Amino acid sequence: MRRFVIAFATWGGTGFSPFASGTVGTLAAIPFYLLLARLPISLYLLVLVPFFLFACWCSGRAEEIFGEKDSGKIVIDEVVGYLVTMTAVPLAWQWVVAGFFLFRFFDIVKVPPARYFDQQVKNGYGVVLDDVVAGIYSCLALHLLVRFW
Repeated sequence: MRRFVIAFATWGGTGFSPFASGTVGTLAAIPFYLLLARLPISLYLLVLVPFFLFACWCSGRAEEIFGEKDSGKIVIDEVVGYLVTMTAVPLAWQWVVAGFFLFRFFDIVKVPPARYFDQQVKNGYGVVLDDVVAGIYSCLALHLLVRFW
């Protein structure tokens, strides 16, 4: 079970990147998004919601294994955040790239309430929820770009 948790929490080991593990983890989320992108929105969300719950559980267990709160090795939260970012966005390379940069921006800046979740909520939910908030902001910004570009 330990290897299973580490494999998913680090998203196939990308969390062990010696630099910018969150950015590397987000890049590694793109192939998973591309697998889901052609699904109808209802099925996309049907995958996203349980994946969010799995990511919270997995992140909490990984914190115990690594002995660190919100360890930089845990990047499954970036995967969830990127999937939230790309919800109902047309599948085109420019939106995949724009979503990546928007998500990284909002994940780093931690616009409230993301900062609250990052600092105040402990366990796996705290690890993942700030990325969900960043994903919501990114999704809104991306939809505005898609509409008005």
